[in-house]
Amino acid sequence: MSEQTHFGFSRIDLKDKQARVDDVFHKVASRYDLMNDLMSAGLHRLWKDIFASKVRPSRGAPYRCLDVAGGTGDIAFRIAEAGTRATEIVVLDINADMLEVGRARAAKRRFEARLEFVQANAEDLPFEDNSFDAYTIAFGIRNVPRIERALSEARRVLKRGGRFLCLEFSHVDLPLFDRLYKAYSFAAIPRLGKLVTGDEESYRYLVESIERFPEAEAFRQMIARAGFDRADFTRLTGGAVAIHSGWKL
Repeated sequence: MSEQTHFGFSRIDLKDKQARVDDVFHKVASRYDLMNDLMSAGLHRLWKDIFASKVRPSRGAPYRCLDVAGGTGDIAFRIAEAGTRATEIVVLDINADMLEVGRARAAKRRFEARLEFVQANAEDLPFEDNSFDAYTIAFGIRNVPRIERALSEARRVLKRGGRFLCLEFSHVDLPLFDRLYKAYSFAAIPRLGKLVTGDEESYRYLVESIERFPEAEAFRQMIARAGFDRADFTRLTGGAVAIHSGWKL
């Protein structure tokens, strides 16, 4: 019997999940950033600002950051602005359509010389051991079929002293707000997706994938089991999202 995993609330063969996820992001790539603004009422920009500010690229030495599942460039642009010409950022995504959006946006911002866009799988990174000073992933880890393998790869490519940072949706921990948030997510977001992109099912999957993702403490434990030191997290907006951190020491 084939190994099973979840795709939203559905059970599917593990070997089929990546293709199903890819199909979702092929459909939403062109309106991805617009939908983020609409779904979060612009809050995703603040979350990303806080997240990217934790990278702190060196101002006086070469610095390499790998931004995984970063196709449209939102995190990479923030890090590039905080760094110098010696700051190198590799944007990696498995989805070619998302990367194409990122390349076009980078050209408009004149960042193309400092950013490299690579199509590859988070579970099998095409880089040598000890290659990067930082590894970032924002709103992408929950879509990886084998999260443990992606965490192992993250640690492998980081240098000693390198930092793993993950921004991901989490579970609201405030009374009443949790019920309001869940009602909004399941009722409004798929309908908004249909109205703006003509695609309701992709956004239904994205909402379900948030619900299925481990609670913040459980994910912190996964990061620690992957070999990261000082694994911790910070909740934002009542726990709607969390920033996770770990170090390769």
